[in-house]
Amino acid sequence: MSDADPNLSAMQHAVRAAMAAHWKLFLFQGVVMVILGVLAIALPMAATLVIELFIGWLFLISGIIGLVALFSVHNVPAFLWGLVTAALSTAAGVILVWNPVAGALSLTLVLVALFVAEGIFQIATSFGYRHVMQASWGWLLVSGIADLVLAFIIVVGWPISAAWALGLLAGVNLLTSGLAILMAAMAGRRVAAHN
Repeated sequence: MSDADPNLSAMQHAVRAAMAAHWKLFLFQGVVMVILGVLAIALPMAATLVIELFIGWLFLISGIIGLVALFSVHNVPAFLWGLVTAALSTAAGVILVWNPVAGALSLTLVLVALFVAEGIFQIATSFGYRHVMQASWGWLLVSGIADLVLAFIIVVGWPISAAWALGLLAGVNLLTSGLAILMAAMAGRRVAAHN
C-alpha cells in the first residue's frame, strides 16, 4: 500500500511516514531489546537482582538530590510536599538497596501491574493500527498477549516466583517488544522502498 491510500487517516499516514523514514533506528532498537531480553531470560535471578538494585539506586540518588536541592533554596513553594516526596524516595532507595530480596518482591508486583497495563495498551494499539502497518500489527498483538500471560503466571506462583520473575518477565517483555519493533522496522523498510 502506498501513502496515497485513501482509507488511511492523517494520523495513520503520519505513523506510516515516520516508520518509513526512521526504520533503521527502529531496527537498531529492536535488535538491542532482543539481545537484552535473551540475556535476562538466560540469567533471570541475576537480572532480577540487577533490576532491583538499579531501581533502588535511582530512588536513593533522586531522593538525596531532591533533599539537597530543597534545602539549598529558600522560600520554596510547597516545601512540605517536596520534603515528603524527597524523603520517601530516599527511604525507598535505602530499603531497596539494603534488602534486595524484599525489594524484589515489591518490584515484581509493580512490574506485574505495569505488564497488565502495557499488555492491554499494546492489544488495543495493534487493533487500532492494523490497517496502517498490516505486516506487523500481529506482532504487537502477540506482545500484548504475552505481557498479560506473564503477569498471570507470576501472580499464580507468588511469592516463590519473585526470585526469578522480575528478570524473566523483563527479559520476555524485552524480547517480544523487540521482535515487534523489528517487524515494524521491516514493514517501514518495505514502505520506504516503495516510495
